[in-house]
Amino acid sequence: MYRRSLIPAATDMANAATKREAICAESGISLEAKRAKNDHEKGPEDGKESPSEKILDGFKTSSVLSDSAREKIMFIHGKIADQDAVVILEKTPFREETLTELLSDSTLKLEMKNDIYNSYRLQAPPHLNEIKTTVVYPATEKHIKRHQRQESFLVEETGEDYRSITLPYIEKQSFSLQWVYNILEKKAEAQRIIFEDPDTETGFVLLPDLKWDQKQVDDLYLIAISLQRGIKSLRDLSSEHLPLLQNILQKGQDAIKQRFDLPASKLRVYLHYQPSYYHLHVHFTKLGYEAPGCGVERAHLLSDVIQNLKSDPQFYQTRTLHFPLRADDGLLAKFREAERL
Repeated sequence: MYRRSLIPAATDMANAATKREAICAESGISLEAKRAKNDHEKGPEDGKESPSEKILDGFKTSSVLSDSAREKIMFIHGKIADQDAVVILEKTPFREETLTELLSDSTLKLEMKNDIYNSYRLQAPPHLNEIKTTVVYPATEKHIKRHQRQESFLVEETGEDYRSITLPYIEKQSFSLQWVYNILEKKAEAQRIIFEDPDTETGFVLLPDLKWDQKQVDDLYLIAISLQRGIKSLRDLSSEHLPLLQNILQKGQDAIKQRFDLPASKLRVYLHYQPSYYHLHVHFTKLGYEAPGCGVERAHLLSDVIQNLKSDPQFYQTRTLHFPLRADDGLLAKFREAERL
């Protein structure tokens, strides 16, 4: 008899991680709008501006799905040409190289003065006051619900649970991976790839995550996507995948050191479980940046994964794993139906 538990998680933390991770967790149509913008981008190093877009000219707001004052992010449901859309607004981080201009060229309006303490409202020049905007259009009901405030639960999944509940659920869902294959086949975002190892067994591509605006390294976020297909998640990994995992870790760290001058000791390298999409990919973020989904309830350090597989080739086929699910997640419903509460 396996132990059973379904524990309420810290709602604010889980929701924040889920909401922000969902920005790049969409598939199919939802990614087309986001990637259309990025298809124009060559990265900050080429100094070129992206073409202006008019997609929001006819946007009509229906409701605010959720927001976070701490993370400076808002999720909005509305209509574009009578079709549902989700707009995600996020304040961009400050950049050290623009501080002089920001402080000297902005307008200060005094709000409060008390002895040595002065409070102002700073009006920055438009080009220093950007808002990162993600548009999911046309959006399905699933996209809209994904960004609504939801209670979250921490699920305990045994190896048997994975085989009898999770895997059948995954296989029945229409999770599109075409956008991943487009990247691997250079049909989309080829100019965004910063490193590639073409080996069919151990190779991968490394490119910026859509959540990173590439204007500073403090919130560096890159994704390594395996060229090898058919590996859905941690659960599929065994000792035969060690060469692939070690290659991603070493060459990914080397590429980031060469391109961004960040040593391995400054990087957090991990996998998600459950992942946002079921094709093996690894997250590279700067240590100190609270990236979405980097908490212990979801992130697994790649170095630990490698060590676990060296100790036990079938470690992730048998290990009990925990992960958060939102109240409206279909997989959570399957765990309830199986009385895994």
